[in-house]
Amino acid sequence: MQENWLGRSEGATVLFPLRGAAREAVADHTGESEPVLEVFTTRPDTLFGATFMVLAPEHAWMEALLAVSPNTAGVQAYIEQALRKTEIERTSTDRIQDGVDTGLQALNPLTGEEIPIWVADYVIESYGTGAIMAVPAHDERDHAFATRYGLEIRTVIEPDPDAGDGPDEGAWTGPGTLVNSGNFNGLPVDEAIERISAHLAEAGQGEASVTWRLRDWLISRQRYWGAPIPMIHCPACGIVPVPEEDLPVLLPEGEIDYKPKGRSPLAALEEWVATTCPACGGPAERETDTMDTFVDSSWYFLRFCDAGNSERAWEREKADRWMAVDHYIGGIEHAILHLLYARFITKVLYDTGHVGVVEPFASLFTQGMVLRHGDKMSKSKNNVVPVGPFVDEWGADTARLTILFAAPPERDFEWTDEGVQGAFRFLSRAHRLLSEQSVAGSLGEAQARLDPGQMSPGALAAWRKTHATLKKVRHDAWEFHFNTAVAALMELYNELSRFAVESDADREVMGHCLRLFVLMLAPFAPHLAEEHWHRFGETESIFCTRWPEPDPAGLEVETVTFVFQVNGRLRGEADVPADEAGDKEAMLTAARAHENVARYLEGAEIVKEIFVPAKLVNIVVK
Repeated sequence: MQENWLGRSEGATVLFPLRGAAREAVADHTGESEPVLEVFTTRPDTLFGATFMVLAPEHAWMEALLAVSPNTAGVQAYIEQALRKTEIERTSTDRIQDGVDTGLQALNPLTGEEIPIWVADYVIESYGTGAIMAVPAHDERDHAFATRYGLEIRTVIEPDPDAGDGPDEGAWTGPGTLVNSGNFNGLPVDEAIERISAHLAEAGQGEASVTWRLRDWLISRQRYWGAPIPMIHCPACGIVPVPEEDLPVLLPEGEIDYKPKGRSPLAALEEWVATTCPACGGPAERETDTMDTFVDSSWYFLRFCDAGNSERAWEREKADRWMAVDHYIGGIEHAILHLLYARFITKVLYDTGHVGVVEPFASLFTQGMVLRHGDKMSKSKNNVVPVGPFVDEWGADTARLTILFAAPPERDFEWTDEGVQGAFRFLSRAHRLLSEQSVAGSLGEAQARLDPGQMSPGALAAWRKTHATLKKVRHDAWEFHFNTAVAALMELYNELSRFAVESDADREVMGHCLRLFVLMLAPFAPHLAEEHWHRFGETESIFCTRWPEPDPAGLEVETVTFVFQVNGRLRGEADVPADEAGDKEAMLTAARAHENVARYLEGAEIVKEIFVPAKLVNIVVK
């Protein structure tokens, strides 16, 4: 994604003159007598097939165009909802592209035809020029858009005979020969790109050009809490840097109007703005623009290494001790901009000797989104399920467990009432089991006294299940497989519940298992676990306790439940000695001899026998 973001593109810049009311409005707005929409395209060979224009909702001329659009209200409403989306949402190929007609026109420079100007959120101001020529016959996204709104689709590339399906199957983006393209008919695509680019340059309608997706970092979004730019404007000396001894420039405190007004809120604070020029000593003004918060988020992890340092951002020795970050966990929307900036700044700091690592993050894990009726849980949508009322009714642990159990964390998942109720029921049952049992002595003391050889069958099964679960939860949590870790805890709860009702249940074994159960539950339901940890008589927080090591003896398995299938369907199972579970011939023999399996084999031809050690046998028949 970062490589694509930086990517070099060769093509042409094409100039589309505005027509009618659009021309007059933009001319007044810009002072240009003949305003033109500038478009960069990698496919100038398709210019004869451009049947409409699309502008980004935040295009620089949008205000002027809105004033004369026959559809001002509709365009304004569309822009307002479009700008509430993230760039990732707007450019996603999975969503249906939408837009709105401005009712205004531009001129195709090669055909001389007037073509409509639309606004659509899949065009981004920071990509190219914030305007595109739409060629629906030869671009998948433009084709879907034109099909949805009934716009003209004009074929200008005829596929080579051996190239596959033609344009009537959708947008044709492959090689071919120009058609419906005036004097350029019959040219192959590669030659047409060069010839049309040269023609545009000769006619003053554009030129061959190279562009990069990466744009200069923006500081256009002015916020009070942004980092002040340490410069001073002096009428006599010009722009002068703030002396190093006066750094950092601190934000003013007190009565601040934070609302954006098209400029930085700092500009309204006259006492803070007024200062003295460090060069000539005369009256001067501070720079009131602030840098966006991405500047700080591109190096904050280095500050964490030495957060208490009041003299400098960090000591190199401390940064070298902690960096690089082992795991970066964040949304996929950060993969391009934030992570790219962070990498860039770290590389600069490495080159200048301030850090000893050239890359800030050793690994990246991107989590999925939590959805509710198709909407993502986000601040911009008020989280869909309000946090406060939910916690009041269900508790924070239920919210955590619902999310962690629903799906692997790298996937999106749909928040459902059933999922909430399932998590709540499990926690309620666990709370009831823990409340009904008494636990005495420390974890280490109980472990030292327990002898598997002296345990009853029920106690031995519970003890072994607990230590096997301890191993699995540690492994799964480390690998971010939280849903399977929670599932293992649910299985352990079932085992301990069965053991609890046995008349001869060993209370010491039960107490030991419950202690471990609570420790394993703590990362997933911290409030419930902390409460019961103290009920056990502990005085320190459960999170001050080291994660225990499973007892090797508890991991020994005497028997394995082997599954027997016929054509993939369960037809039987058997508990077999663990040391025989890897013997293919022995397990195939046991499967064929199983009474229910034998019924399905009778009179059938065995095609294939599949053996998975310690798990299953699947016999395929016809």
